[in-house]
Amino acid sequence: MSESVEPRRYFIRTYGCQMNEHDSERLAGALAEDGMVAADSVEDADVVVFNTCCIRENADNRFYGQLGRIKALKETRPDLQIAVGGCLAQKDRELIIERAGHVDVVFGTHNLSRAPELLARSRQEGQVVEILEELDAYPSALPAKRELAHSAWVTIQIGCDNACAFCIVPSVRGKEVSRRMGDIIHEVEDLAREGVVEVTLLGQNVNSYGRDLGAGQYRPQFADLLRAIDAVPGIERIRYTSPHPKDLRPETIAAMAECATVMPHLHLPLQSGSDKVLARMHRGYTAERYLDRLAAARAAVPDLAVTTDIIVGFPGETEEDFEHTLRVAELAQYDSTYTFVFSPRPGTEAAKMTEDFVSEEICTSRIGRLKELVDESALASNQARVGRTETLLIEGPSKRDPSMLAGRTEQNKLCHVRADAKAGTLLSAKVTYAAPYWMSGELVEVLREPRRAKTRIAVDVV
Repeated sequence: MSESVEPRRYFIRTYGCQMNEHDSERLAGALAEDGMVAADSVEDADVVVFNTCCIRENADNRFYGQLGRIKALKETRPDLQIAVGGCLAQKDRELIIERAGHVDVVFGTHNLSRAPELLARSRQEGQVVEILEELDAYPSALPAKRELAHSAWVTIQIGCDNACAFCIVPSVRGKEVSRRMGDIIHEVEDLAREGVVEVTLLGQNVNSYGRDLGAGQYRPQFADLLRAIDAVPGIERIRYTSPHPKDLRPETIAAMAECATVMPHLHLPLQSGSDKVLARMHRGYTAERYLDRLAAARAAVPDLAVTTDIIVGFPGETEEDFEHTLRVAELAQYDSTYTFVFSPRPGTEAAKMTEDFVSEEICTSRIGRLKELVDESALASNQARVGRTETLLIEGPSKRDPSMLAGRTEQNKLCHVRADAKAGTLLSAKVTYAAPYWMSGELVEVLREPRRAKTRIAVDVV
């Protein structure tokens, strides 16, 4: 009788945005379909996959640091396979091999589906590098292993046709390609049958969805997609990220207001409040136009929460320019912001503006001032909710206090509550305390038990 062979174990470490997180779910699904099982840690794995990001320099540094540390592990375990995929692999394939010769497989953003085959080839042939310049399979066409049973990412579009001076995405993700609406709806219907109640629609510029589809007079718009998913039985929450301010149409705002399951949360990246800087960034809107569209959304969608992205220290940004950004942030009254110091990415227009780079000291000062302003508006927004009853979708134990549960309100605000409930439970809680970026509350009642539970997979997001 032959001895059974233990399946190989994989571990995926993810850097970057939601798109990368979703790609990691698809990678996990492809590896599982190939017969592998998830490992609990890098040390327990036979295959370690780094799914990389190249939007900001600190993500690069963290990745290369991790890659250096794993070299010692591979020296003690020569059979350990190390694969690098994602945006940085797409952009810097040669540099990765030069800096880390112990990497076995390098693959890009367009060939996720081939990861198992490339790993198998590497075991026979040695180091394998395969970077496709065009998509071989839509990410959502691949099997997935999700971390949460009740919530799922759904890719509706890949690539980007914009030319923002600071952004490397068009180079590593390619041109904008919208997925057929019928395929998206079928995926969401399948997810609903599996017990998923919340979907987040992903794209580099979701509200330009559909402009590359259709023929003649009809082309589906993002608003059409929102309405179609709103009609899928079992889906209770629809979120999306990220829209572009220049493409935020009245139809999209109307769909947000009219669709019961589209959540009242809008992530609308500002990047800068200075018209001069916005023009140098090639963003396609002015601060006034941005605020007008934000006002239209708030007028149509009651209790709308608004979050944003802001870059501090874009080349040539003066103190006056930054003051304009502070002014817009004050008027916008954001619930939260993702603020970043400008990071020059090789291959972008802004990386060549070296004579206009803003000093680190000035950037540090400015981002501190911006954070102070946004902290105030975020705290005021959350304090206004004290005493209110919020509906929470439970995500699991709180990272702040494991004896509490963490859930998200309809506005995507984090709220901690003490309750005996599993991830995926829908409950109501009365808010009793507010901090700038989280709240806590008391359980009122459990509204719905989770529909289905799944095992957590080893996908580590950093």
